[in-house]
Amino acid sequence: MKKELNLAIAAHIAYDEQLLKQEVAEQLSLKSTDTFFIKLLRRSIDARSRNIKVNLKLAVWINESVTDEDLGIHYNDVSSSSKTITIIGAGPAGLYAALRCLEIGIKPVVFERGKDVKARRRDLAAINKEHIVNPESNYCFGEGGAGTYSDGKLYTRSSKRGDIEHILKTFVFHGADDVILVDAHPHIGTNKLPNIISNMRETILKHGGEIHFHSKLIDINYSNDEISSVIIEKLVTSSLSLRAESRSEKQEIEHRCSHLILATGHSARDIYELLDKKKIAIEAKPFALGVRVEHPQEFIDKIQYSCHSYDEVVSKRDYLPASSYSLVHQAKGHGVYSFCMCPGGIIAPCATAQNEVVTNGWSPSKRNNPYANSGIVVGLELIDFEPYKKHGALAGLQLQKEIEQKAWQLGGKTQTAPAQNLQDFINNKVSSKLIDCSYQPGTQSVQMNDVLGKMIGTTLQEGFKAFDKKMRGYVSNEAIIVGVESRTSTPVRIPRDKVTLQHVQLKNLYPCAEGAGYAGGIVSAAMDGVNCVNAIAAIL
Repeated sequence: MKKELNLAIAAHIAYDEQLLKQEVAEQLSLKSTDTFFIKLLRRSIDARSRNIKVNLKLAVWINESVTDEDLGIHYNDVSSSSKTITIIGAGPAGLYAALRCLEIGIKPVVFERGKDVKARRRDLAAINKEHIVNPESNYCFGEGGAGTYSDGKLYTRSSKRGDIEHILKTFVFHGADDVILVDAHPHIGTNKLPNIISNMRETILKHGGEIHFHSKLIDINYSNDEISSVIIEKLVTSSLSLRAESRSEKQEIEHRCSHLILATGHSARDIYELLDKKKIAIEAKPFALGVRVEHPQEFIDKIQYSCHSYDEVVSKRDYLPASSYSLVHQAKGHGVYSFCMCPGGIIAPCATAQNEVVTNGWSPSKRNNPYANSGIVVGLELIDFEPYKKHGALAGLQLQKEIEQKAWQLGGKTQTAPAQNLQDFINNKVSSKLIDCSYQPGTQSVQMNDVLGKMIGTTLQEGFKAFDKKMRGYVSNEAIIVGVESRTSTPVRIPRDKVTLQHVQLKNLYPCAEGAGYAGGIVSAAMDGVNCVNAIAAIL
């Protein structure tokens, strides 16, 4: 017999296998002679009161055996397929587009400007330790895209855009813990995601797909409203002899394509500039910009878990995860809100050029670092780009560039980030001594409004004051803001038809995911990659 059971129980029971089994037996009035198996279907934490509850949805098999569930993931060998789709970018959208191709018998050909996940690590170390930014391999560019080394959150509100469960099961198929199938806010962790991305690559190659690294899109050829080919700049490494050092040179390759998915991510500015130059339609898009704020994780836990003391925090954290928060406020006609909140996380340098400073955040799978950080950003509208209107569709991009470059200048023209203790920021006071921070390249005390500009800075100040009323003690000099959080989304949209997903001008170009303005995270980007392949398959 199989039964489903919904429980709202104390956290120490929910996270203890033996206690949970006892609770289920009592709830179902099972006999001591009954055997039963429990499968967790859904889990979420309700921390709205001091008596924290965990909501569980369970399947219980009583006195019968249980067989493993098939994930429903099956791939075809496409090595000899006559149907191909060209994909630019190997982020979540590009990889899931390629995997979808395998599912329906189409050969994917993927071009990625950056390196594979393993090789990327050296470039990330160079940013953190030597302040050297490789413009082709960094936190944003390379296999897996920006999400690979910036957290791996898998929560999305975009449930109507595609099959979220299939996206998550694909992660599990490639090595993710199946707990992501049940948690309300699933998370893989930056320490685990790279291996999963590597497994996805191996799946694509094993089944006859192609992935080309060090291969950057630099031109698009089109006529009669169709793309005929793309020009790929490939970095080729060679050596003259066994003892000679390797030497790299760039080669331009023309690749003919019948269908092109453009999944280049929100930081591929050269793509927007290329499209603008080629008179391929793009348009300015609202985006958000602000700072990273960092608190001690135990402080956030104390507030969110309604603890009277830090000893109580320690006790509750024996069975509860590091807590998160979500905040929003309207200030000066703009939304101010938390973005990409990282419990037990680290602030990371995410510049894609040497003369800019950009921050982001990530957490390991255990979320066990001593700090909690979150982007706190101001939603910018098209009217805010008015001073940059001469740049046309690239107006918001120009604003974004200028603030990132100002952060670099005031930070000391390295990857050292401008920073200010939070209470000092509210009081318009330069911090005499900055508190410790997880941002590895280091911080420089500045007046953050000099970086952000008056409008964004004062709007943030009002937002922080409002947040302090919602989370008492949120504003203090035990917290620090680090700038700038500017890559929340792209400031440019590549317009497409809502039904066919084709570009409004070029019928075989499919603008995709975050870089085109149609996604906002790993899962929504992956779904958009799948949707683009489905749209192409419908007309092949």
